[in-house]
Amino acid sequence: MGKNRPETREFDVIVIGSGFGGSVAALRLTEKGYSVLVLEAGRRFRDEDFPKTNWRLARFFFLPRLGLRGIMRLDFFRGLMVLSGAGVGGGSLVYANTLIEPDAAAFANGTWPAGLGVRRWDQELARHYAVARRMLGAAPAPVANPADQALRATADRLGYGATFHPVDVGVYFGTPGEPAKDPYFGGDGPERKGCIQCGGCMVGCRHGAKNTLVKNYLYFAEKKGAAVVAEREARVVRPAAGGYEVETVNPFLLAAKAETYRARQVVFAGGVLGTMKLLLRCRDEAKTLPALSPALGGEVRTNSESIIGVRFSARGRPDYSRGVAIAAAVNPDAATKIEAVRYAKGSNAMALLSMPLIKAKTTLGRLAEVAAYVARHPVKFFRAFKPAGFATDTVILLVMQSLDSKLRLVWRRRWTSGFAKGLDAEYPGGGRPLAQAEAGAAQPEEMAAAHGGQAGGSIADVLGMSVTAHVLGGCPMGASAADGVIDGEHRVFNYPGLYVVGGAAVPANLGVNPSLTITAMAERAMSMIAAKGARREDEAA
Repeated sequence: MGKNRPETREFDVIVIGSGFGGSVAALRLTEKGYSVLVLEAGRRFRDEDFPKTNWRLARFFFLPRLGLRGIMRLDFFRGLMVLSGAGVGGGSLVYANTLIEPDAAAFANGTWPAGLGVRRWDQELARHYAVARRMLGAAPAPVANPADQALRATADRLGYGATFHPVDVGVYFGTPGEPAKDPYFGGDGPERKGCIQCGGCMVGCRHGAKNTLVKNYLYFAEKKGAAVVAEREARVVRPAAGGYEVETVNPFLLAAKAETYRARQVVFAGGVLGTMKLLLRCRDEAKTLPALSPALGGEVRTNSESIIGVRFSARGRPDYSRGVAIAAAVNPDAATKIEAVRYAKGSNAMALLSMPLIKAKTTLGRLAEVAAYVARHPVKFFRAFKPAGFATDTVILLVMQSLDSKLRLVWRRRWTSGFAKGLDAEYPGGGRPLAQAEAGAAQPEEMAAAHGGQAGGSIADVLGMSVTAHVLGGCPMGASAADGVIDGEHRVFNYPGLYVVGGAAVPANLGVNPSLTITAMAERAMSMIAAKGARREDEAA
């Protein structure tokens, strides 16, 4: 659906990014009568275009300079590795389908703004969460599969088994493998197929069961007239007569010819890193938006995640790849959530990031600990961390914590990019996100002891890096440009017609997978924009 290039270069609104924020903006603004263009740096995927395993590097990883055009983007900063999505549909193509509404405590943390007409943000977002759940097809995941039951049994042994619960996911659980007329929108949406529980959600669902944004928000946005242009990265946004110009390039071409589009309004929705990269470049290098707030790039958070797990002996073990990517979770304490994660059979590339579970606090100490382990147990090391059979033999555990650790994204030259200017991270408070959450370490150790497996961490732990797929913030809300990039309605200070939605506008570590909250916040932001030609009640006559 949709043309490769629109017939016009002028629109009412340009939306930069097609993930959870951008897709909501595209649909809701199209419904309000605006002509909308969506720009996406990644490619467009049909279900059958997704890779069969994550060894198909060109279809799995998004690294334009290496010609890789997949759905998983990797970005490396000092002390942090960020995983995010690419392609039409953004993070929904590669995320684990998980749609969790955070508890009330999440809205008491972070920098949820006060005095902007909102007394309690959880209550303010309640109706928007309901809309987001309906649009994304949230449903409880089945939890009878081996990985989830291992998670439950271990939690029982550790004394918090009562916290075991299924999570809601954006997956169609009909008759496995059988096509069904659209079950969500009265038959107006695309056909789905019942989930076959293959575990391939994070490599891209080839079976039509995953409720990606191209099957709901984007599907209807295009059906109602929005134009979606893939493989166009926004490089510069500048004021122009009657609005703004957005200069774009093809990210896969070294000598790409720039194409410029114009609109009265622009919505920045390229995820945290995409939005920060573009806005910081416009303020600090291109100087096209020099009045952007000094708060830009601040208040960036992760879910303080770590990825750990257990590799089991192949002899007599069940197939731990069965199920959806994430189906269940436990809560060891009020600040910690642990989810069992899986990849489909054959998707063993994550084994290359695996390492023994280590405890040392310094980089040299961690390297020495790994070296000593390999020297003492070379055969055990090979068996536990070899790629072959990794997906079927392993229970991966995602540990998330609501503990607040902040960083700042800045625009400067980096030696890792040939001293070209780009995003970098700094830690003003001195505390980085934890490389490995101690509250979650008991889970794999107990699971390994009970079932004869080998507990493990990742190479990021050895290097002292945190790994996150849930980076949030960078465009804090405030009362003015002195303390915020956007106001309570997501409008950019000093630049009428510019908006920020998506992960960059989330002002707290939610402690849970953030996709549902990003969607709900975007729904709220778009609900405040008047229909084309209409006048808002608070506007001057």
